[in-house]
Amino acid sequence: MAAVPATVLTDPYCAWSWAAEPQLRRLQVEFGASLAFTFVIVGLKRRIEPADAGALALAVVDAAAESGMPADPRVFLRDPPSSTHPAGLAVAAVSEQGDPGPFIRRLREAILLERRRMDTAPALLDAARETGGLDLDRLRVDFGSNAIVERFGADIERGRGHATPAYRFGDGSLIEGYGPYERLREAALAAGAARATDGRPGVEEALRRFGALATPEVAAACDLPGPRAPAELWRLAVEWRVKPRRVPGGELWEPA
Repeated sequence: MAAVPATVLTDPYCAWSWAAEPQLRRLQVEFGASLAFTFVIVGLKRRIEPADAGALALAVVDAAAESGMPADPRVFLRDPPSSTHPAGLAVAAVSEQGDPGPFIRRLREAILLERRRMDTAPALLDAARETGGLDLDRLRVDFGSNAIVERFGADIERGRGHATPAYRFGDGSLIEGYGPYERLREAALAAGAARATDGRPGVEEALRRFGALATPEVAAACDLPGPRAPAELWRLAVEWRVKPRRVPGGELWEPA
């Protein structure tokens, strides 16, 4: 059976998209290859003015409080980026080489956990290098190509007027904004996606599959609600099977 298209409207700078990463992991685990994800980068702010920076920082605080995902609002308060669009152009360029998902994730971590300005070609190439598996020479050329600018412009038009994150499964309606996971599951099922039959992964399997994960993501992917996820993670850390990396507001967990 063909995979159901799952279109995600998002942006590397969107705090609420970062808050929804646990839901994305849960979708990927629950439906597996039954969903085929495509990411549309909406371009939050062509130019970040001082008032915009304050609003973006407040969104980071609100999204972290709602979701439990670690995040650092100081990225928008101390030497904020000039624009979110260079990151969107970089994602469009990476998409020419394959799935941009890992690169988008690296950008989210760099921006919202490491407080790095992802608004210049050298910074974005560093993120691509850290992602791995990308042709950096080709990216250097593609960053400035008219085709990439046009592709990103088309994505901006697709996202105009919509709240992020937003999901569309198949030909279904667009589900906008951060909200309960159940509405995403119901929409995926209605579009014809089938649940995976291999069950939820263990913690170490999830980390090997996805790379570094925050505690709420582990909880979502491995079905470990409440205190079970942190308890299992620290148990594995004591046994030197996983390792935590301290970030503002929590930890990112990696295989040891």
